[in-house]
Amino acid sequence: MKRSVLTIMFIGLMLSACGSATSTTISCASYWFDSVGVCLPDGWRILDRVALDDRGAPEDVIVAFQLNESVSGQYPTMTVTREPLTGTIDSTAYNEATMRSVAVLPGFEELDSRKVTIDGESLLVHVFLAQPEKDEPKRRFSQVSMVHDDAGYSVTALTPVSVNNTLESAVAQMIQSITFVAPLSSAAAQ
Repeated sequence: MKRSVLTIMFIGLMLSACGSATSTTISCASYWFDSVGVCLPDGWRILDRVALDDRGAPEDVIVAFQLNESVSGQYPTMTVTREPLTGTIDSTAYNEATMRSVAVLPGFEELDSRKVTIDGESLLVHVFLAQPEKDEPKRRFSQVSMVHDDAGYSVTALTPVSVNNTLESAVAQMIQSITFVAPLSSAAAQ
């Protein structure tokens, strides 16, 4: 769970850029990677392992997605991390522990928590502000963590503090679509 803080610091660095965004219609395509699936909205792209390595991503980041257009000079990003677990813990306890681990970030301020159902399990998505890097602006995070097959997964979306309804809906849609149930043909979903 200490990795959560490092991962949040990493995705904070990935967010920086220049430009502005336009609103888009939210439609999405199923994407399957390794053991996790997501519905990726139009305008979002997959960051491959080479790009993640070039940006200094920790090894526990298994996949990342980024909006193609910047918002307030930043590129919204969503990462999925996986860490092996040595003991038994349920998803609710893991989610709460992960939240406690990020509460130590500079400028941490919890904004909201919302229920989401992932593969039939009800969890809370924690929405908070933090400023992991003192030379970078404060950011808005939406995070949910769960346990699957003896591993802990955290899904973390990172956006500017103020977001429009289209971006907020896209992030919520991505988080709500997370699944560990493989499609009938995972090759067809990529």
